[in-house]
Amino acid sequence: MTKLSDFFRKTDVVLWLLTFASVIYSLLLIGSMQRASDYNYLRPQLVAVFFGTAAAVLLSFADYRFLIRRWYFAIPIGIVLIALVFLFGIRVSGTDDRAWIPLPFGLTFQPSELIKICFIITFTKHLCVLTEREWLQSLPGVISLAAHAGVPMLMIHLQGDDGTALVFAMMFVIMMFIAGVQLRYFAVMGGLLLVSVPILWNFVMNDAQRSRIFALFDLDGNSMTNYGWQQYQGKVSIAGGGLTGSGLFNGSRVMYSIVPEQENDFILTVAGEELGFAGCLLIILLLFGIMLKLLMNAANATENDGKLLCAGVFASFASQTIINIGMVLGFLPVIGVTLPLFSAGGTSLMVTLICIGLVQSVRGHNLDDMETAKVRRGSEIRMRI
Repeated sequence: MTKLSDFFRKTDVVLWLLTFASVIYSLLLIGSMQRASDYNYLRPQLVAVFFGTAAAVLLSFADYRFLIRRWYFAIPIGIVLIALVFLFGIRVSGTDDRAWIPLPFGLTFQPSELIKICFIITFTKHLCVLTEREWLQSLPGVISLAAHAGVPMLMIHLQGDDGTALVFAMMFVIMMFIAGVQLRYFAVMGGLLLVSVPILWNFVMNDAQRSRIFALFDLDGNSMTNYGWQQYQGKVSIAGGGLTGSGLFNGSRVMYSIVPEQENDFILTVAGEELGFAGCLLIILLLFGIMLKLLMNAANATENDGKLLCAGVFASFASQTIINIGMVLGFLPVIGVTLPLFSAGGTSLMVTLICIGLVQSVRGHNLDDMETAKVRRGSEIRMRI
């Protein structure tokens, strides 16, 4: 009981509660839409909850600084994961990107999710080194950061997973901003992005990606026929739910799987139809609460590496949330980004829980550092007396 009490004292209990409230809510939504499919979506979710929770608790005890000091192990792990995708990668139903590795018992694994952890660790170390050597405000330092982020983004783009590549880009920007990179470099990057839009549109994006952007504006009426169909049906489901919805396990559109990929990227539509505006608002409040706690832990970190590690987790979580909800509501094109902790997908859920464990490690060891400093100051005062 003493160890259990010490564990909850050192960790962020509110963050744990918000996280597992989201997980339980997600399991209810996935269980509801399960009747629309012969595939058991709950099984991989429960496996991910078990292993992700175990890893998160273990990491909360571990010293996050040890992982950052051993950052060089994350590089070969990331290279191997990328190589596995190019060698053995497959496409799963409802996607057009080759980003999954087949596993026994009909399960799959998405390496790009685990690469996020590798990137957060190595990029945190990179930012800390530049800060210590006072190179963070120099052009060569910023270029080295851009090269660091550009490698995984390019590799993931070549797999066809541009949604995850965009998440990496937002992680890169947010972590640099929190680290203190001067705003003029962001202005330059923004200008370069604007200039490169014609090149990206004509030579990087394919016809399907351009059509998804056109569907946002319904330029040729395809919101009812092709690339805009998923978003249109999703908005119909959410609007049809009204304030409180038709009731959990009672949505007719959910039962007949009217919205494609409702268990994954469009899980919000299940909540919208069956639990209404109240159900969607609850999801947004839970996710906002988690993001707020991630930022608070970053702000309260006693060391720069802990602050940047929490910032990286926040950046991943926030970017996925914003992109996913934007997709479902028709503000952004559909690019295959899951809603953290809610969408069906064992790899995404497990990695998100592991990231929560990393943030808990930062908080716990920050408290240890503050208690040690307090004891040291007390000893010094007694010695002076």
